[in-house]
Amino acid sequence: MNTVLVTSTDDGIGKTAIALALARTAQDQGKTVGYMKPKGTRLQSAVGKTRDEDPMLARELLGLDAEMHEMEPIVYSPTFVQEVVRGREDPDELRERVVDSFQDLSADTDLMIVEGSDDLSTGSMVDLTDVDIAEAIDASVVLVSEFDAVGDTDDVLASAERIGDNLGGVLFNGVADAQMDVLTDDVLPFLEGRGVPVFGALPNVKELSGVTIRELADSLGCDVLTPEAGLDAHVERFTVGAMGGNSALTQFRRTRDAVMITGGDRSEVQAAALEASGIEAMLLTGGFRPPSAVLGKAADAGVPILLVQSDTRTTIDRVEEVLRSGRTRSEATVERMRELLDGGVDVESILDAGE
Repeated sequence: MNTVLVTSTDDGIGKTAIALALARTAQDQGKTVGYMKPKGTRLQSAVGKTRDEDPMLARELLGLDAEMHEMEPIVYSPTFVQEVVRGREDPDELRERVVDSFQDLSADTDLMIVEGSDDLSTGSMVDLTDVDIAEAIDASVVLVSEFDAVGDTDDVLASAERIGDNLGGVLFNGVADAQMDVLTDDVLPFLEGRGVPVFGALPNVKELSGVTIRELADSLGCDVLTPEAGLDAHVERFTVGAMGGNSALTQFRRTRDAVMITGGDRSEVQAAALEASGIEAMLLTGGFRPPSAVLGKAADAGVPILLVQSDTRTTIDRVEEVLRSGRTRSEATVERMRELLDGGVDVESILDAGE
């Protein structure tokens, strides 16, 4: 039985889609596959009810009948963290719980896919980081990383050193076309020279990055003030319009594929956003409708204007969560990831890394 643990250097870079795509590929090869996510971190409330969609999607897509408490033995909620700080959680007992669940789930399987956290530091306070878990269950670690600039190599090296002998290799995901050459020509050979194996690099594709403006509006319950504008455009990040018009325009011109968040009464910031090509939509807070001149200009430019009643701080938190979750939690996006892996990565080397 082989075990592959998929972790990442940061959140929102395709870890779930990659983990489930690998599992589906192995199943198609005739292998019996199990799945678990030891630490659930996507929470419904601070009191510990999980809303982690990853194990639920895995159970559905992989046809598993395991119980959720086995697939996700620890709910890493704010309440759980507070109990740890107060000395009310025993790290040894928690580790035993994870290992016991793993042994139950892995019985009679050819391959176990273990999905890690979004950060290698998560679980440090109970000695259950992804590195700790990989050692406890003897897993080969796939480290998923983004690559926006050469400086990201520092994070990859540091993470690889932290994982140590359990590192199977690094998989870069969502790499922009402009960065692919420097990554493949310079960075990958450098990493290999430092003893860090690399499985490959996957390009950035719209289907797997960010969300559509329509999806964002639906998730937040927005009023769409420009219904004919481009709701099918993708946004991958947000920017906040909290300064004057001229300063805002300078900021907005530095971003791309973004939704701009500001108060509905900030007409000068809204006008500046419409001058920046990287702003795909405006999300206005506080329930204030913008002036008709802004609405008209936005409609002409094809820039959707969304309106929510909540304040700006609350809206930022909600947008951040939607963008962080992204679109990876569906069968369609998992299958798209399978296509990318099959076309650009030696999948067999990943699945066999721990043997």
